[in-house]
Amino acid sequence: MPRRVSIIGDGAMATVCGLLLESQGCHVTIWGAFSDHVERLIQTRTSPHLPGYRIPQSILLTNSDEGAFAGADLILSAVPTQYIRGIWSRLARFVPPQVPIVSVAKGIEIDTHLRPTQIIGQVLQASGSAGDDPDRPARSLAALSGPSVADELARCLPATVCAASDDDDFAKILQKTFTTQWFRVYTHNDLLGVELAGATKNVIALAAGILDGLQAGNNAKSALLSRGLAEITRLGVAMGARRETFFGVSGVGDLATTCFSPTGRNRTCGEQLGKGRKLDEILDSMNSIVEGVPTTRSVVALSEKYRVDMPITHAVHDVLFSGLDPLAAIGQLMTRQLKPETIG
Repeated sequence: MPRRVSIIGDGAMATVCGLLLESQGCHVTIWGAFSDHVERLIQTRTSPHLPGYRIPQSILLTNSDEGAFAGADLILSAVPTQYIRGIWSRLARFVPPQVPIVSVAKGIEIDTHLRPTQIIGQVLQASGSAGDDPDRPARSLAALSGPSVADELARCLPATVCAASDDDDFAKILQKTFTTQWFRVYTHNDLLGVELAGATKNVIALAAGILDGLQAGNNAKSALLSRGLAEITRLGVAMGARRETFFGVSGVGDLATTCFSPTGRNRTCGEQLGKGRKLDEILDSMNSIVEGVPTTRSVVALSEKYRVDMPITHAVHDVLFSGLDPLAAIGQLMTRQLKPETIG
C-alpha cells in the first residue's frame, strides 16, 4: 500500500483526492504549476476551485518541481488533459523511476488524439523516465474514473468509480488505497474504454446543457443521453474498447452524473450556450477548464478516422466552432433519416 502520494495539479479534483488520501493515513504532497496560486493556498488553506473545505496542515503544498515527488510511492495526475504534455514535460526529469501513476483527467489531446495515460507514458518514455526498454516500460499507469463530482466527494457523499489499468495488481492496489466507507472502487482492465468513456461523456454533457438552456424538457434530455451513449459506445468499440465498459460505472454512470449535475462544468457551459451566450464569453467567465470543448474537436476527428456515425457530437462541434444555432442543431438531429434504433 502506498504511504507517500504526490498529486500533480491543485484544482478541485486534486484537492479532493488529497483530502481522501490524507484521511486514509497517506502523507500527501500537492504540487501546483503557479507559485502565486500555491502561495495563496498555503496562506488560506482553501482552494478557490473547492470553496468551503480546508486543506489540513498535514498536506504539503508546493511549487517546487524538484520537491514534487520527494519519497513518493504513488503519483496522481490531476492535470487537465490539454495541459498534461506541458506539465509532465516540465517535471519529467524529476519523476522517480518505476513509481506508478494514476490519472483522474477526462479528455483527449487535440493534436495527437491521445488519452491522459498515453500522454504521460509518451512524455516519460521520451525523457527516459519510464525505463530503458520501450517495449517493457517499468512504470504502471492507471485511470481513476467514474461519476465523481468534486463537491459531493468533499462532503463524503456515497460515490463509486473504477480503477482501470493494464496492470491488474496496480488496479487492486488503487482499489485498496482509495476505498472508504463512502467511496467504493471497482477494478477494471479496459483502460482504453474507461478513459474514452470519461472523455466522450463530456461532449454529450455539453449537448445536455444546451437542452437545459433551451428548456427543451426531460423527454429530450433522456433521449439525448440514450442516443449519446449509443454513439460514444460505437466509437469505443471501433477503437478496440469493450462494449460493456460503456454500460458500467465509468460509462453510463459518469455520463448521467455529468449531464444532470447542476455544478458540472460541461453541462453548465452548454446551458449558457443554449441561453444564447458566446463560447469565448462563457469560458472567460468560468474559473475551471471545460474539458469537453477541446475534446469535441478530438472526438470528431476520431469519428472520421474510424468512420463512426456520431451525429450528436458533430452537432455540438458545429454549435461550438461553426456558429450553428443550438435550436437549429436540434432541428437537424430530429429530422435525420428514420431508421431502426441501434445501440453501440
